[in-house]
Amino acid sequence: MTSRTATLIGFLAILLWSTLALFTAMSGRVPPFQLVGMTFVIGGLLILAIAAARGQLARIRPTPASFALGLYGPFGDTALYYAAVKTAPAAEANLIHYLWPLLIVLFAALLPGGRLRPRHLVGALIGLAATALLVSGGLGAGQGLALGHLLAALGAFVWASYSVVSRRFATVPSESLCITMLGCAIPAFACHLAFETTLWTLTAVEWAGVFGLGLGSIGLAFVVWDIGMKQGDVALLGVASYAAPVLSTIILVLAGYAQPSWLLAVSCVLIVVGAVVASWERSKA
Repeated sequence: MTSRTATLIGFLAILLWSTLALFTAMSGRVPPFQLVGMTFVIGGLLILAIAAARGQLARIRPTPASFALGLYGPFGDTALYYAAVKTAPAAEANLIHYLWPLLIVLFAALLPGGRLRPRHLVGALIGLAATALLVSGGLGAGQGLALGHLLAALGAFVWASYSVVSRRFATVPSESLCITMLGCAIPAFACHLAFETTLWTLTAVEWAGVFGLGLGSIGLAFVVWDIGMKQGDVALLGVASYAAPVLSTIILVLAGYAQPSWLLAVSCVLIVVGAVVASWERSKA
């Protein structure tokens, strides 16, 4: 596979993630850990079916280290994100979570051979300003800082750190994510049984949200992003990912899960601008 092809495949993840907030909101009453387990089973089986159809079943075994990284990254971030969207206004939690492109730039600058530059700090401050607007009480019912905001920020940290570290596992086949996801569904259901009440009587909209997540925003998105990160143009994909918070916020508003607001629009623009400023030299390279 050429770098150009892998990059184009990686773009698909960005489009799929623009529906993540919508499908999570549609899942409604489904408890977060139950939702993680359900969507990871659906996504894992989808990737397994694709690998089988392509005759790649011999490549689906992850290494112990890559499995542990999957438990930390996809599993940890997904659980935090689902919980965030269910405990804070969906648009606000979604935008705070989309600080991860900016954090990727900052983390990459701190790696050996990297350097923290003034543009990184300026971008971080712009991102923090956007977050401050979202939790200031100027949006929605004016409830200010909620648990969901903190969970969304933690999820952004987890996904950014996972994405940076995953570059060290370029030799691990992307098809192995099916085993990682199916394996991660086990602790998800264990946590669900320990802390949540099971809910299977879902509405049609809630089932649509669950399958939308499992097949697209979680299942297919994870594997195409993995291909893009390992074989494509990482810098270009990083810049393109700044479109995701804009697209996802627009979709939430159009679907009626968020109210349009000038503060919401300004915060969305600030998050994108902060990420672009932080990676400006990188994107020009």
